[in-house]
Amino acid sequence: MRVIMGLGLLAGLACIGGPAAATTTTSTFAVQLTIQAQCVINSTATLNFGTAGVLGGAGGTTNTDQSTTFAVQCTNTTPFTIGLDAGTTTGGSTTVRKLLNSGSSATVNYTLWQDSGRTINWGTGSAALSDTGTGASVTYTVYGRIPPQTTPAPGSYSDTITVTVTY
Repeated sequence: MRVIMGLGLLAGLACIGGPAAATTTTSTFAVQLTIQAQCVINSTATLNFGTAGVLGGAGGTTNTDQSTTFAVQCTNTTPFTIGLDAGTTTGGSTTVRKLLNSGSSATVNYTLWQDSGRTINWGTGSAALSDTGTGASVTYTVYGRIPPQTTPAPGSYSDTITVTVTY
């Protein structure tokens, strides 16, 4: 009987004194994202031709050239085009745009180009710039030119161009 009690006491101490064994379980869950083709225009800046007197200079043969930039960001591998419209001045076109005097109907002709040599017109349709997105914001330069022309009355002349990104 002593032996049985001793074994019972040992069995009881074994249950009390030892560390409990931990049990774990695991599972998983999915993480998803669908990226769709998208383009955004991140920034635009004013094309400022500055202040001029006689357009074309003293000899009447000098262009007034300036440039500006805007930034576009498209998802990687997304093909897109950037078009510049004819502006808001009546009579303007994508090949010859017009700055309008805010106090009269006088205008000044100007052009917008895709390249610094001013050989590739920047317009819409077939005259739009084509590119493919990299996922990063890309800066594009617009090259403007006021060619020699009859100089209208002094005043402030302006126009507004709409940039359209099609993807």
